[in-house]
Amino acid sequence: MTSLFTYLADQPILLVFFLVGLGMVFGHLKVKSVGLGAAAVLFVAIALSAWAKTYGIEVQLDSELGHFGLALFAFAIGVNSGASFFHNIKTALGPIVATVVLYIVAAGAAYLVGTYVFDMDIALIAGTYAGALTNTPALAAAGTSSGNPGLATVGYSISYLFGVLGMMIAALAALHYGKSDTDAPSPLANRTIRVERSDRPLIEDISEMMGEKVTFSRIRRGETGPISKPAMGDTLNKDDLVTVVGPRELVSRVATELGHGSSHSLMHDRSYLDFRRITVSDPKLAGHTVADLDMSKKFSATISRVRRGDIDMVGEPSLVLQLGDRVRVVAPTSKMKEITKFFGDSARGLSDINPIALGLGMALGIFLGSIPIPAGGDTFKIGAAAGTLIVGLIFGKIGRIGNVVTAIPYTAAMVLSEFGLLVFLAQAGTVAGGQIGEAFTSGSWIDILLLGIIITSIMAVGLYAVMRWMFRMGGTQLAGFLGGTQTQPAVLAFANSRTNMDPRVALGYALIYPVAMIGKILVAQILGGL
Repeated sequence: MTSLFTYLADQPILLVFFLVGLGMVFGHLKVKSVGLGAAAVLFVAIALSAWAKTYGIEVQLDSELGHFGLALFAFAIGVNSGASFFHNIKTALGPIVATVVLYIVAAGAAYLVGTYVFDMDIALIAGTYAGALTNTPALAAAGTSSGNPGLATVGYSISYLFGVLGMMIAALAALHYGKSDTDAPSPLANRTIRVERSDRPLIEDISEMMGEKVTFSRIRRGETGPISKPAMGDTLNKDDLVTVVGPRELVSRVATELGHGSSHSLMHDRSYLDFRRITVSDPKLAGHTVADLDMSKKFSATISRVRRGDIDMVGEPSLVLQLGDRVRVVAPTSKMKEITKFFGDSARGLSDINPIALGLGMALGIFLGSIPIPAGGDTFKIGAAAGTLIVGLIFGKIGRIGNVVTAIPYTAAMVLSEFGLLVFLAQAGTVAGGQIGEAFTSGSWIDILLLGIIITSIMAVGLYAVMRWMFRMGGTQLAGFLGGTQTQPAVLAFANSRTNMDPRVALGYALIYPVAMIGKILVAQILGGL
């Protein structure tokens, strides 16, 4: 084994891919439908590194590799979550404040229990706090402010494992009650409705009544008239047939409001109007809203739906399009070829990583993370992960700056985020595994472990209770929120694997991650300086 471990130690690139591949072999194994997913890479890396340590060999990946993976992961998550994050941040102030309060409560408990029950050095307490919350920048802050980074690392190494596992358990509990979430996106439906009203309502008025969450894609005047695309200013006459697309319950409300569902489907007659799924692959369109494209004026067409990843969305006027989106266009049959050319309809739109946005966004985020921020008589840095996440959120929100597209196709961003996550987990595991032996020989590992369990449990139970019962957060989003609070990609990966990449998980993660990163660094620095 000595020769094997020596070889792996000398081949870092080979090592990282070996850990990713071997880890995912175990990650795909499930017991009663529960599996670790990408988190298995972390535990395989810990085990391999600790095993090598028994032979006196350091099998450890360079920290820069982990920083790269984590920064790439955070940027891609930010780009995908940008629009939703800023839409929801106005209603998330309460959960954010509650999370910061829980960080302070957990730090206070760590100080009291560590000092008066276990008689620990403050550096060990602060390091255990950072490990229980699985935050390496917080460990650096704790080590610096306490003046004993070595002792802080011992506490970090022992408490880290339960910091991951404990929050996974909390995420699993959240997902269990998440099966009855009321914030799940409603499935889209289309329905042909026969108008029974005689007061000739405006389509625009009905759309506004439904919060502009439905679209009217087709209309036929009378029984045998031609099928055309309705305009917002059109009136609906008695016995008109109109096709409505939107969330199922809203489509039902429209049917009740106007008349009743018809057995005649206007979609079956494609002699006048046709419909087609078209991929947005022309960069000039990315970052523009549905309204910006002015499809009605240019092509007498309507975008009724937009499919992003595995999620269908109504083609609302304010919806910002991304490269790789598949739009469902309803248009005159003669215009379809021209419209297809307008959008591009190339598979490249699904896989283009947009090197300009990726390169400049990552560089800007890493720079932002390296800026020293004054804190009392000292300074701290938010780190590359928080910096790239912030820039990614902004890039995802704005969509474009002039002619430069700042968004990345959903599919490409998911690939980048998963790759970055796996690289980070492999590197973090080798670091923790290399230190775990030293930690267990310190003689106080049981006290450290118990203190770490107390800290993690305060956060896990506190967050679960407050977010579920005080703020009524859905369980699926809470699972991602728990991972973001822990700044732990492994928890996010676990929740994603259990929900088939439900976007609410990533939204919950991105909602709290920047605040969590900064908050834990500040609290750990203060705790270490006591």
